[in-house]
Amino acid sequence: MKKVVVISLGGSLIIPDEIDFNFLKKFKSIILRNLNEYKFVIVCGGGSIARKMISNLKKQEKSIKKQSYAGIEATKTNAETLMKLFGKNSNQKLPKSIKEINKILKKHPLIFCGALRYHKKETSDTTAAKLSKSLKTDLINLTNIPGLYTSNPKTNKSAKFIPKISWKDFEAKALKIKYTPGQHFVLDQSTAALIRKNKIKTYILGKNMNNLNSLLNNKKFVGTIIEG
Repeated sequence: MKKVVVISLGGSLIIPDEIDFNFLKKFKSIILRNLNEYKFVIVCGGGSIARKMISNLKKQEKSIKKQSYAGIEATKTNAETLMKLFGKNSNQKLPKSIKEINKILKKHPLIFCGALRYHKKETSDTTAAKLSKSLKTDLINLTNIPGLYTSNPKTNKSAKFIPKISWKDFEAKALKIKYTPGQHFVLDQSTAALIRKNKIKTYILGKNMNNLNSLLNNKKFVGTIIEG
């Protein structure tokens, strides 16, 4: 049987400002190359679409809940884009629940979705973690930095790379940040708690798709492992 892998695909990779077709072309190539060995459930983030919508609603003093719903819709828009990009190789309709994803996965090796529904203080990362729990598999988070650092490497050149961290220490690091819809931290606070509680082995990788391919093929890769 093929192993199932859940990928949380950061919106910052799909659409950092405009759609990054160069990255998506490489991503598609790696996923299709590994379809003989794996089944993939890929949860799309909202990216710049989500942040612009949320920012606009925030300026209008709309509630956090309404901001979150806007973000969810952006994740679904991005998932629809990826479905079209992968064509017949992927699902043709967005699933609305984990139960539906489990059902589709029995017949189809590649599923795209966005955040499935609203839950307070959750992002598409939490959707991915819940799917990993349901499917009893690892979680791979693809983001716009190569892994976890001691601080933001884009603003602090002294930030040090963290190749491995425990679930407990990662959760503590995540909880130091106040939740906001569309936030930038590699995984949200609810996800950090969920992977610790359920002991979900989690990988954080950057946009270099050679590292994703190496991980899937049990070769050396650059990224952060969260476990133990």
